[in-house]
Amino acid sequence: MTETTCFSVSIENNVAHIVLNRPAALNAMNRAFWNELPAIVRDINDNAKARVIVLSSTGKHFTAGMDISVFTDGESITAQGGDQHTRAESFRQFVLTLQDSFSCLDNARVPVIAAIQGGCIGGGVDMVSACDIRYATEDAFFQIAEINIGMTADVGTFPRLCHLIPQGWVRELAYAGRRLPAQKAKEIGLVNEVFATQEAMLAHVLELAREIATKAPVAVAGSKRMINYARDHSIADGLDYIATWQTGMFSPPHMAEAFAAKAQKRDPNFPDLAPLKKKM
Repeated sequence: MTETTCFSVSIENNVAHIVLNRPAALNAMNRAFWNELPAIVRDINDNAKARVIVLSSTGKHFTAGMDISVFTDGESITAQGGDQHTRAESFRQFVLTLQDSFSCLDNARVPVIAAIQGGCIGGGVDMVSACDIRYATEDAFFQIAEINIGMTADVGTFPRLCHLIPQGWVRELAYAGRRLPAQKAKEIGLVNEVFATQEAMLAHVLELAREIATKAPVAVAGSKRMINYARDHSIADGLDYIATWQTGMFSPPHMAEAFAAKAQKRDPNFPDLAPLKKKM
């Protein structure tokens, strides 16, 4: 497993649990964070180490968003030299790199479930918007805080959040920088359920993850792929793609195992996803 300074990672019962682990710093996203998260997720995904990923945190807040050190540690986030336009082009590439740090969650073959306590601020909203399912504690809140420091959120919030909640809410949060409380987040569909404590939330999330991990991995991966494709395309395109997908991925042996396990009142035994090839 990839060595990290910002996370702890464990894998049990085919569930990978990635935990933001800088509570004293409110799990703010320092430079190491942006490199470590995609490395962890890609290691799990590419090497088929788990069938579900759970993303949780420690301390008072899920994350305070971008760590101020990214702007003040002496390494400029903008290019040096050149003129205004070459620096702007370089900065665009930098933003695309940050976006990739969260797109790995969206693009992973396995579902990613976020368990959110306290504040989920700025980059935290970008991150959980890229997850498949979100749960929260009663004290949780979501805040597109970039507007409060003169920025437009740029790492994934708007392209994804507009598919998760009504645009009126996206616009209110984006323009005013207000906090969205957990209960309201549930009412408008951003989170599936709200729990009194983090312990209760994690118990529920891990139970769900373990249940998903018992299903046929190819069918789960196909479901995620189809849902994401439907989100980004027309109904006609989605219907055409699922027909094409099934041509290659329909698995009578996996279905037979599911039926046999049910008849025999046992857990099914499905093969894991195959590791991805890294080189020719």
